[in-house]
Amino acid sequence: MLGRTPQPPASGSPAGVTRRATKAVIPAAGLATRFLPATKAVPKELLPVVDRPVLQYIVEEAASAEINDILLVTGRGKTSMVDHFDRNPYLESRLEAKGDTKRLAAVRHTSELAEIYTCRQGEPLGLGHAVSYAESHVGGEPFAVLLADEFCEEARPLLPSMLDLQARTGGIVLAFIEVPADEVDRYGIASVEDATAELVDISDAGPVVKVTGLVEKPPVGQAPSNYAVVGRYVLPFEIFEAIRRTKPGSGGEIQLTDAMAMMLAEGTPVHGIVYRGQRFDTGIPLGYLQATVQLACEREDLGPAFREWLAEFVATQPGTGAAEASPGGGAS
Repeated sequence: MLGRTPQPPASGSPAGVTRRATKAVIPAAGLATRFLPATKAVPKELLPVVDRPVLQYIVEEAASAEINDILLVTGRGKTSMVDHFDRNPYLESRLEAKGDTKRLAAVRHTSELAEIYTCRQGEPLGLGHAVSYAESHVGGEPFAVLLADEFCEEARPLLPSMLDLQARTGGIVLAFIEVPADEVDRYGIASVEDATAELVDISDAGPVVKVTGLVEKPPVGQAPSNYAVVGRYVLPFEIFEAIRRTKPGSGGEIQLTDAMAMMLAEGTPVHGIVYRGQRFDTGIPLGYLQATVQLACEREDLGPAFREWLAEFVATQPGTGAAEASPGGGAS
């Protein structure tokens, strides 16, 4: 499915009444300049965190929330993302012949997670622009948007609660994390108030709040809260009409935040869940390395040996107070 001209939203959905979203959109057309030269030929979304690419963690997160239809909005040179979720009969036959059932199951698992579709965003002109490519695919239904460089811990999922909340309200549902006061200028920040009583207990992932305003990267000291918008959204199909009416904003791009703020001003209910679990942000090299180390430490097969090596390695680094060790010590 290639890029197309946006069409008007489907009609006939009763106002405020919606079914639980079963489709997701993953915008993945960015150039990933922070990871160059590694991402010159390999999409950032396929960089491995231990032994799974970032994108697989995100698709698995969606699949565990009963989303079985995923649209990847891609760009030039990113067809390998789709290949990762396709069958590879030759590789499978070789693994089967060797009796390597564990790796065979892992390879087949990727093609069984969900139905993967793709369209191409000809030019990256903002998140709102990328989301607009999904209009004909979602078919007038609510849908989730999952940014392609962050995911949540498996033990405390966020997406199911967001889907349930959106099905109840029919509006927009956002994901928040609490950030230090001196970092609010790096995020979109929400002003909030308490949610109504019937929504308070709907989420297992964190408290529900009602959003009263959105501001993009406010100066430190002027933010209405420390609730920062992060890369999970559940949106009604009316977002597409709002995107069409949204003028270029920051960086000359069509911003999804601007379209959502327009809908909020026009009366669309907007709620958020303040996530209390672990969020892995692989969009910057430091976050990518932190996610890799933490998940490696938590693995039953790798964790014990890796933690032992890591502790020994850290203890030998300058400034730790431990004696200097020769390069490579403890890594055998």
